[in-house]
Amino acid sequence: MQKAHYLRQTADVVVIGGGHAGCEAAFASARLGCQTVMLTMSLDSIGDMPCNPNIGGTGKGHLVREIDALGGEMAKVIDETFLQSRMLNLSKGPAIHSLRVQADKRRYHEEMKKRLEAQENLSVIEAEATGLLFDEGRVAGVLTLQGAEIRAKAVIVCTGTFLNGTILMGEVSYASGPHGLRPSEAFSPSLEKAGLSLRRFKTGTPARVHRRSIDTSKMAIQEGDQEIIPFSFTNEGRHWDAAKQMPCYLTYTTADTKDIIMENLHRSPMYSTETHGVGPRYCPSIEDKMVRFPTHERHQIFLEPEGRDTDEIYVQGASSTLPEEVQIALYRTIEGLEHVEFMRSAYGIEYDVIDARKLKSSLEVRACPGLFCAGQINGSSGYEEAAAQGLMAGINAAHLVHGLEPLVLDRSQAYIGVLIDDLVTKGTNEPYRMMTSRCEYRLSLRQNNADERLTPIGHAIGLISDARYTQMQQKWATIHTEVERMKEVSVTPTESANAFLEAHQSAPLKTGVTLAELLRRPELTDEMLSELDSERPDLPRALRMEVETEIKYEGYIEKQNAQIAQFRRMEEKKLGVMDYTKVSGLKREAAEKLNDVQPESVGQASRISGVTPADIQVLLVHLEMARRAAEER
Repeated sequence: MQKAHYLRQTADVVVIGGGHAGCEAAFASARLGCQTVMLTMSLDSIGDMPCNPNIGGTGKGHLVREIDALGGEMAKVIDETFLQSRMLNLSKGPAIHSLRVQADKRRYHEEMKKRLEAQENLSVIEAEATGLLFDEGRVAGVLTLQGAEIRAKAVIVCTGTFLNGTILMGEVSYASGPHGLRPSEAFSPSLEKAGLSLRRFKTGTPARVHRRSIDTSKMAIQEGDQEIIPFSFTNEGRHWDAAKQMPCYLTYTTADTKDIIMENLHRSPMYSTETHGVGPRYCPSIEDKMVRFPTHERHQIFLEPEGRDTDEIYVQGASSTLPEEVQIALYRTIEGLEHVEFMRSAYGIEYDVIDARKLKSSLEVRACPGLFCAGQINGSSGYEEAAAQGLMAGINAAHLVHGLEPLVLDRSQAYIGVLIDDLVTKGTNEPYRMMTSRCEYRLSLRQNNADERLTPIGHAIGLISDARYTQMQQKWATIHTEVERMKEVSVTPTESANAFLEAHQSAPLKTGVTLAELLRRPELTDEMLSELDSERPDLPRALRMEVETEIKYEGYIEKQNAQIAQFRRMEEKKLGVMDYTKVSGLKREAAEKLNDVQPESVGQASRISGVTPADIQVLLVHLEMARRAAEER
C-alpha cells in the first residue's frame, strides 16, 4: 500500500544527490542565501569516489582551479586529503599544464561531509527522492520514499550513476548503484514528465587488490613532486611535507593478458549480442583496449593507493566487465600481479542519463522552470566535470529564487563554459570527458590564471569574500608590475652578458635588449635571467612562472584575444525561442536542429551539428530584418 504524503518542510532549493555535483550545488545555493536541502541515498556516500581515487588531470585540473576561483569547495577539500601530487605536461606549453593528485578517498568523504554539515542555510538528509512535485508546469519540490514532501522553488538533480543503475560483470547483472549502494528505481519517470528523454550510458571501474599481494620490485615507482602545488588559490604559499606522499607504481600487461581477454571476449556484456549502454571512449576497459589497439604489445597499468588507512590498491587502466574468474586470471598475467588478491572485483555500471540539449545554458530544463540538472545525469563523466556543473546549477538555482539573471560562462571565459556549452549545444553520444583539446582558447584559459579570470565573478555574485578578492588583485598587480619592469630593464652587450648567453646556447647581443626580449627566446627561462637582473624582486616561484608565461606568449595571447572578441560578437547576437521552420532560407535539417536545441545566441547556433555557415548567414539576415521591422513600429 502506498504511504500517504506529508509535508516535511519547505525550502528554497532541494539538491538531489550527495556526489560531487550535489556537494557543490548545495554549497553554492546555501552560501547565496537560499534555504537548501540536500538529499542523499546514503550519508556515508557523500563526496564518494566510486571509481578512480584522484582529482584533476589533463583538462580536469583546469576545472578544479576554476571551481575554486568561483568559490567552490572541491579544491580546498582535496588539498586537505591528498596522498600524492603531480603536475602533468611540464615538458609542454603552459596551456596544458594540469595538476593531478591522488586522493585519500575516505578522508575526502569525511572532510566534505563535515563541511556540508557545518554550512549555514543547509540541511543534509538521508532519503531517497522518488519523484518530483509539479505546480502548473514548473517544479514545486520533491517526494521521498518515506512519503515526505519537501516543497521548493528550485530543484537540482545530481543523481550520478544511481538512476536505474545496473551492475555488469560477465553473465552476471543486477540492480545496484556504485559501491554496492541501492539504486534509484523510481525517479526516472519524473524526469520524463518534466519533458526530458532518457538513454543509457555505461562506465566502469577496475578491481581493488591487496597491497601485500603486489610485487613492486617488478614495477617502476611513480613519486610525487618535490614541490607541492595546491589546487586551491587560498593555499598558495602554504607548505606541505613532500616526504609524506605515498608512491604509485607503473607496470604493463603482457601477451598472456591479451590471450585471456580475447579467449573470453564473448563473455563480456559489451561484446555479447545484448544491447547495453554506451561507454566512455577516453577511458576504455582493458578488453576495449585489446580490441581497439590490436597492434599494441602491452598497455600501461598504474597501481594507486586508495588511502593511508587501507591496503586497497586501485588498478588504474584495467577496468573490466568480464566475469570475476576471468578478471582474476588476466590480472595475474600483469607484471608484478602474478599472485594478486582481489578485494573488490571490477564491474561496469549502466544508468539513465538525459539529453542535455533540453537544458538552457544555465542548466535549467527548458520545459520545466525551476528544475536544474548537473553532473553525470547530463551525460558527462568524471568528478571534476560533475562538480563544475553542480556549482553552476547551484548558483543559477539561487539566482532564480532571488529573481536574478542566470550566470552563464562562455567558451572564452572558462573550461566550465566549454563543458556546459558542449553538453547543451552538441549533446553527447558517450560519456563526455573534459580535455584541453576541446578548448579553442586554451592559451588564455590556463589553470594558473583561473583566479584572475573568475574570482571577480565569484566576488560579484557573493561566493568570494572581500579579503580573498583583494588578495587576488594584489597578486596579479604584482605579476603585471614585474612584466612591465622586465619590458623596461635593458641588458647591454657586455662581455659577461654574452658569456652568459653563450653558456646557454643563445645568440650573443650586438645591441641592448630588454629582459622581456631575452625571455622570449625559447632557450631561456625567467630563472636563468636572474644572473643578468641585479634588481630582480624576490617573488614566489608560482608568480615568476606567470610572469614568464605572460611575456613568452604575449604575441599568441594577443592573437587569441582578437579571436575571442570576434567570438563574443556572435554570442551577443541573442536568439529567442522561435519556430525555425518559419525562417525563410534555412535548410530543413538546420531548422530541425535549431528547433531541437533552441540556441540562445547566433554563436551557440553556429556550434550545432548540421548548422552550416550559410545557415548562420540566413539567421543574421533574419535578425537584421526583425530589428528594422521593430524600429519601424
